[in-house]
Amino acid sequence: MAAVKDDPNERDAGVVDEIVGYVTSTPPRSFFLFAGAGSGKTRTLVAVLRKLTGVGMEDAQVEPAPAIRFARELRARAQTIRVITYTKNAALVVTGRLGTNDLTEIATIHSFCWDLISGFDDDIREALLAMNADALQKVRDAAAGRKNGPTDKDKEKIGELETKAAALAAIPQFTYSPDRKRHGDGALNHSQVLALASWLLKQRPTLRRILRDQHPVILIDESQDTMKGILDALLEVVAEDPSRLILGLLGDHRQRIYLDGHADLSSMVPGGWATPKLEMNHRSQRRIVDLINDIWDSDLEGRTQPKKAVQQHPRAEKSAGLVRIFIGNTSASAEDKLRREALCESAMQAATGLADWKPGNSGHKVLALEHSLVARRGNFLEIFEALSLLDPDSVRPDANGDVSGPSAVQMLLREVMDLADCIKDGGAPSDFAVMEVLHRYGRLQELPEDGEARTHLLKAYQQAVENFVKVCVKPAVTVREVLESVLQVGLFEPDKRLVAAFNNTNPPPPAPKPRQPEPLENRLARGWHRLLESPWIQLRRFKTYLSGKSHLATHQVVKGSEFDHVMVVMDDEDAAGNLFAYDRLFGAPLGDSDVKNVEEGKETSIDRTLRLLYVTSSRAKESLALVLWAKDGLKALEYAQKSKWFKPGEVLAIPE
Repeated sequence: MAAVKDDPNERDAGVVDEIVGYVTSTPPRSFFLFAGAGSGKTRTLVAVLRKLTGVGMEDAQVEPAPAIRFARELRARAQTIRVITYTKNAALVVTGRLGTNDLTEIATIHSFCWDLISGFDDDIREALLAMNADALQKVRDAAAGRKNGPTDKDKEKIGELETKAAALAAIPQFTYSPDRKRHGDGALNHSQVLALASWLLKQRPTLRRILRDQHPVILIDESQDTMKGILDALLEVVAEDPSRLILGLLGDHRQRIYLDGHADLSSMVPGGWATPKLEMNHRSQRRIVDLINDIWDSDLEGRTQPKKAVQQHPRAEKSAGLVRIFIGNTSASAEDKLRREALCESAMQAATGLADWKPGNSGHKVLALEHSLVARRGNFLEIFEALSLLDPDSVRPDANGDVSGPSAVQMLLREVMDLADCIKDGGAPSDFAVMEVLHRYGRLQELPEDGEARTHLLKAYQQAVENFVKVCVKPAVTVREVLESVLQVGLFEPDKRLVAAFNNTNPPPPAPKPRQPEPLENRLARGWHRLLESPWIQLRRFKTYLSGKSHLATHQVVKGSEFDHVMVVMDDEDAAGNLFAYDRLFGAPLGDSDVKNVEEGKETSIDRTLRLLYVTSSRAKESLALVLWAKDGLKALEYAQKSKWFKPGEVLAIPE
């Protein structure tokens, strides 16, 4: 191992061997690896797996004897090392870097849990009934405590839970589909699978023994966001017999942005565990590394989370980097904000001399707090709001990339969009490309066998495509106009709900008043009407966003990603909810709930927002622009100028 003074970039050179030593020692030792942003956590994980299994180490001059012995024992006992990731994308990255390795199994936490409990239908049923009974008892207790007796809502809820118990008792088999394609009786969702695995691990000694026998080593990536119940259950299994199950937690509590994980994971680590650390940041330039170190080291009013962390060090050659924060008043109109944010991008372009910062250029990533804010900045808000009415869960991209839009409009987002991609710049379609799309979606395979009928339908298809092209090239064409040419001859197989909405000529019902409930039928009717009357170009922009190919994203979705240049838009006024409050990081007073939480030692909006700012800022490799829309822009500007976060010249008013 090279000394730090000889090569500062090799500060973490011994961590891999350190971890291998914990796993192969007698007795073995569980560990928590503190791995900050850009620290090479995945590279370290892959290197550990290669040394422990010997796979991919064929060219190594010397392999440690304990590691060789450990790999032989794994193979002799038909055991594997389990690697649990937070997202499918992360699992694919680890698998891609590791290559073929029969001694490791890599999957998401949901897949791991289902692999563990699938097939134990009687136990699953008993667990679901027990959890349902707990929920039922809570409702009954609450109802019994009311002065006037149970309310109608109490009775309704009790009836629902009793009916659910009867239904659960009759289900013979349970299924789970990570892509959510299985529905009906016995189909389990993501949260149920996690809750079931947690319950069964705690209640079934046999399941704990099976887990230890199959996987003597479990490594959990992004452990700070792992569901509390599962993590607690695994910690109990380790404590029961530390020599037979080694748990390795990899993560960074500063990057916890979901509320499922433990608020302070590092404090949950048992005293006898090892705590190796990765101190390098290989991703970002020095100026950005210094900023994220300062962000976490801040003494802010309302902060309750501990400052405990590892100070990061940039690579020696990454000695530059550019940071700017632009601050203005949130009272500006939505249109004015968009215009002035573009001026911030232009200012970054001038400061860096890079065309990547040109407004709208995909060379930089723009991060907004919520999907609706992204939709407004990406100019597809009408489509986003319409599809949100149809199915709100299907229009918000997540880190897994599982979201694909409402099922009822899949023909629009797949077949019709692929057909539109066949149109050349001049407006003429590529015949070969059109035929390929029709073949891909089975339309040519379903042509009638009769020659005359076949020719007639092909001509109808051709005319429909020509009409489709003429409509698509119009600047202000609506979704309804584009869809009309497709539905006339059945160019593709549409969802019945889409056809019914297209043929419905009734005016949509009015939107409900704020905080007023709305019948599902009315909400869907409004959604369909808004979708069909929305600009077609917005649907294309929405699909680009949904696929992750847009230069726009939300703060939460990009965790684990990195970009050369990043602009973080912070606007509490436009964001729904009160979980985050960027304004309060720059001098705005605490809210009543924050004051109460501080007194009780609970997490505050300051804690959550500080972590989110750390995550978003640490995505940038070369340059970073922070754009804050504050209630009192002048006060926030003065606060930022006095803050140790920024250097002279880095704090600017948002251009007018």
